[in-house]
Amino acid sequence: MDKIALGGGCHWCTEAVFQSLKGVTKVEQGFISSTGNYSAFSEAIIVHFNPIVIDLKDLIEIHLHTHKSTSNHSMRNKYRSAVYTYSSDQTNEAHHILNELQTSFDDTLITKVFPFKAFKPSQKEFKNYYYNNPEKPFCQKHINPKLQLLLAKYREHTKADVVVKITT
Repeated sequence: MDKIALGGGCHWCTEAVFQSLKGVTKVEQGFISSTGNYSAFSEAIIVHFNPIVIDLKDLIEIHLHTHKSTSNHSMRNKYRSAVYTYSSDQTNEAHHILNELQTSFDDTLITKVFPFKAFKPSQKEFKNYYYNNPEKPFCQKHINPKLQLLLAKYREHTKADVVVKITT
């Protein structure tokens, strides 16, 4: 198994997206810090995955399309758009992937690659948030659209039991 850490939007949203993918064996939701100017903790997840089933490029591509990866909004300290890496090889690969994927976006990607430094897990009641609370207004408004996009654009990578829980 490999792992990569990703930050973008709310970690409840990011967790639900990556829990829904084939080859992802575990998603740890919480807060990640890097080094230097990025040592403050920011909402993120650690994705444990089988690279034979889903590769790093697919994970990063899905990440870029399921959060505002081209928007440098006012909440970026809390929701850093990032790929946190665990080795120099992974750092080089992530930079290469981001450069390659830039051509699929009209606007410039703001997603940066940072070294992983530390992780603080979320409180137990917030873990597996979407799949425990699909009827909550937050899930309906923010997570369902991401899962709908995932099913529309990346269905071949989704687990068979992924169903967007839409309530009216």
